[in-house]
Amino acid sequence: MTEPVLLVLDDDPLPRLDRLAGRARVVHSNEKDLVEKLPTADVLLVWDFLSDAVRHAWPGGGRRPRWVHTPSAGVDRLLPELAASPETVVTNARGVFDQPIAEYVAGLVLAMAKDFRGSWELQRQRRWKHRETKRVGGSRAVVVGSGPIGRTIGRTLKALGVAVDLVGRTERDGDPDFGRVHGNAALEGLLGEADWVVCVAPLTEGTRGLFDAAAFARMKPDAHFINVGRGQHVVERDLVAALTGHRIAGAALDVFAEEPLAADSELWDVPGLLISPHMSGDTIGWRDDLAEQFLDNFDRWEAGQPLLNVVDKDLGYVPSA
Repeated sequence: MTEPVLLVLDDDPLPRLDRLAGRARVVHSNEKDLVEKLPTADVLLVWDFLSDAVRHAWPGGGRRPRWVHTPSAGVDRLLPELAASPETVVTNARGVFDQPIAEYVAGLVLAMAKDFRGSWELQRQRRWKHRETKRVGGSRAVVVGSGPIGRTIGRTLKALGVAVDLVGRTERDGDPDFGRVHGNAALEGLLGEADWVVCVAPLTEGTRGLFDAAAFARMKPDAHFINVGRGQHVVERDLVAALTGHRIAGAALDVFAEEPLAADSELWDVPGLLISPHMSGDTIGWRDDLAEQFLDNFDRWEAGQPLLNVVDKDLGYVPSA
């Protein structure tokens, strides 16, 4: 039996695929060569999941892989081009990033509530300045995005005593963790009640630019905004205006419209804004976890079993069970 061809869109360091020895022919590609190599592949592993190369190469001639896997939670760098190929299954890394991102968000909430940034600055200045800080317990959060990451963030914040309103695409009652999952239509009313607004939604046409001037205007003056979803969820100039105009108290961005963030971007100097370089889910050993998840799914594919984490290419994410 001919070995299937696994094409890997490379990124450094390369994935550990030793388990596929004798089971698949692994072919590596950079962005430039992807157009030429794509028709030869049965499976495509988009190891460089921050690249847009697949979207650019996909509409070309020749056959296309039957299965495409991206080791990321978001699939916006593959769509809508792959949606035009109904015979191709797309899977993602759902499950790997849930707890790390939830811990990161909880850390940001604690850091902002307790003014750790101010403490570091005062320490740098060798100044002893007593202050009062906010209690986290008893505060309220709105988490936008009801997938596994959003749910884990919500549960983690609840463990800190935070009341959590979870917002998803559609409203539903009887949720075992949150009682009710609010639909998108409820977001406007919820923003004015939140001390913490956390965005972790999938990037779709409905969520692009979701946090704009109108959204920030609905928030309380002492509210904080956190985005660990996609940079395109936020109209960045509107966030800058909200922070510089003291319409909200602070914000933390881990994702941006253009990455990496340019050294001359105005965002670096915005008061009350904490910037991190798209790292909220990246813990020690995370690449090995991603490779193992793909290999486990390859075992299923090879055995003719249903794949896990299959993306609905029209919705742009893995539907919840």
